[in-house]
Amino acid sequence: MLLAIDIGNTNTVLGLYEGSRLTRSWRINTDKARTVDEYAIVIHDLFRLGDIHFRDIHDVIISCVVPPLLNTFEFLCRQYFSKKPQVVGPGIKTGMPIHYDNPKEVGADRIVNAVAAYERYRRSLIIVDFGTATTFDFISARGEYQGGAIAPGVGISAEALFERASKLPRVEIARPPQVIAKTTVGSMQAGIFFGYVGLVDGIVERMKSEVREEPLVVATGGLAALIAESSKCIDEVAPDLTLEGLRIIHARNRGGF
Repeated sequence: MLLAIDIGNTNTVLGLYEGSRLTRSWRINTDKARTVDEYAIVIHDLFRLGDIHFRDIHDVIISCVVPPLLNTFEFLCRQYFSKKPQVVGPGIKTGMPIHYDNPKEVGADRIVNAVAAYERYRRSLIIVDFGTATTFDFISARGEYQGGAIAPGVGISAEALFERASKLPRVEIARPPQVIAKTTVGSMQAGIFFGYVGLVDGIVERMKSEVREEPLVVATGGLAALIAESSKCIDEVAPDLTLEGLRIIHARNRGGF
């Protein structure tokens, strides 16, 4: 089996593939203070729930946007899986031209998402990834990564409001029934949720006007499904896009296709 690991600032997602089929996936908290052995215990316990053993892992591929954790997971793979993992970064074949002033600056997760989405849809795309930050990436009809935008994630925005306004409580990020709310919690939810939907639609519309195309808009990440319900611009929700991109890149570097 292939173990795909996407290390994000807030969550780390693990996926197990048998061939091209995603058999299981898990989402755990990203913690820079955890040791190699602590992460190994967490993964071991998740595997045990599915009657999976470390010896069942034949290959590992990692994308990481938290530099201090890359060495941790590379050592974990060598120590517990007896494997040297592939790492998405300079020198790895993605099959996608990167048209960015400095391609090394593009986050691994953004490239992985772009590879998966283009492989699936084979057309021009805007990919919206709802993570700690929300990223917007444009892929041309020829399968070229052209760049994009980065905005504070909805979670960061909500947390900043709670921390900076003394009398406002911490609230759940949820779609309220109306914009004109009658309670403080409802008012905050309306501002956070509908304000963020407006941000997403506004950036996507500006990107479309710049490229003068009608790309397919694909959303992924933790809050993608929630935001997509009220967005005017999101066409598809692809929750496992990053894991799928890791599988594709692994295959391209192992001669799979």
